[in-house]
Amino acid sequence: QVQLAESGGGLVQAGGSLTLSCVASGRTARDAVMGWFRQAPGKEREFVAGMSRIGDTYYADSVKGRFTISRDKERNAATLQMNSLNPDDSAVYYCASTPRTAFYVSRAYVTDQKSYNTWGQGTRVTISP
Repeated sequence: QVQLAESGGGLVQAGGSLTLSCVASGRTARDAVMGWFRQAPGKEREFVAGMSRIGDTYYADSVKGRFTISRDKERNAATLQMNSLNPDDSAVYYCASTPRTAFYVSRAYVTDQKSYNTWGQGTRVTISP
């Protein structure tokens, strides 16, 4: 079983940047999709970004061009670089991984929360105006 631990959340001003990290322990997540989701107060959890085991990346329209997901397979980790942050980005951010997948996966699979069977505890990101 994989365990995921996020770090890097905090408070920044609008226009600033943050880097979130997610380290997997236990069974490897190298052969799985890793994704980032977020949940703002009073809203449902939503997809932010995901990367397949071969490096294909997927982003929500709201973060495309501002956020970048990357993976370090040596460290069994994933990173979310967030730039040009605005108050609408304030949320608890969750790292998640899927079961072992094929090399090629669809966007629908990556963006669907039900595809993921392991979740981190979340890290809070707050953007001040």
